Amino acid sequence: MTDATRLDADETTFIAAVRAGDAARFALLTERHRRELQVHCYRMLANYEDAQDMTQETFLRAWHKRESFRGHAALRTWLYRIATNACLDFLKKPTNRAPAPSALPDSDAELMYLQPYPDQMLPEDPQESVVARETIELAFIVAVQHLPPRQRAVFILRDVLGWPASTAADALELTVASVTSALQRARVTMRERVPDRRLDWRSPATHELSSDERGAVESYIRAHERNDLDGLMSLLRDDLRFAMMPDPGTVTTTARDAVDGWISGGLFQSGHDDWRGMTTMVNRMPAAALYLRAPGDSQYRLFAIAVLHIVDGRIAELTGFEPTDKPWLGLPPTL
Repeated sequence: MTDATRLDADETTFIAAVRAGDAARFALLTERHRRELQVHCYRMLANYEDAQDMTQETFLRAWHKRESFRGHAALRTWLYRIATNACLDFLKKPTNRAPAPSALPDSDAELMYLQPYPDQMLPEDPQESVVARETIELAFIVAVQHLPPRQRAVFILRDVLGWPASTAADALELTVASVTSALQRARVTMRERVPDRRLDWRSPATHELSSDERGAVESYIRAHERNDLDGLMSLLRDDLRFAMMPDPGTVTTTARDAVDGWISGGLFQSGHDDWRGMTTMVNRMPAAALYLRAPGDSQYRLFAIAVLHIVDGRIAELTGFEPTDKPWLGLPPTL
């Protein structure tokens, strides 16, 4: 059975469910899109919990607007339209979501609301997975947040999802000319924000870790377990960018500044010298879950998650997250 035949069958069944008021069938047909819609909302919002909420809001709106579905567009497209507008409505609310200026000159702004995305919740559909890494990595997510909300929506619909300009314009109630202009401005910003990343978001890309990435994250964990400061330093590029979320003012742009900050915080000193770690992945990126055993404690307790961007076998970016309030990551609380 071809995708087109399957989609046509889904839409016919969906329309029948709408006409019959069959909530169970409606839920079954829309639920299969949950993961990709949640990733879409995450790209818009950079926050896993908000993305969950907006995905649920999408399904609620879809049910209330079910009579508006006529089958002129694919069910998937209709749901993406609702999700996009739910996110735009969310972004209109008076919340503190603007990127906060960094204390460092010439440094990117900090996103205090940034949260990691668990790989186990990414879409299972191969068509989505082949592009997921390039458009789910933290650098991409952070860069997108610097776009104004409607420009952000245009960029994601056009350059990530590959929608035609007319379809994006219809979803956002804009003219095609407005969509084209917004996309051009968004592409300029993205080139400035991620100059070293490839910018062809829609072409297939592997989501597997390279041997360099696997080796670097394993060495990073070993350096902690051995209290090996020299070994840790050898893994870091001199121009390392480090940030700890959601702590403001933690962004540093050299390895030496980052390490000096870690040492002043007690790294590898009494009370911070009994580490264990495990490798994991978030946002299709290698990550180290670090566990610390305090003096007198019988267990190693989850302390931090370090998400790494590896370039030529060394760590170019390290984003740390406080993990204890993030059960969705699926990490054991103790070792």
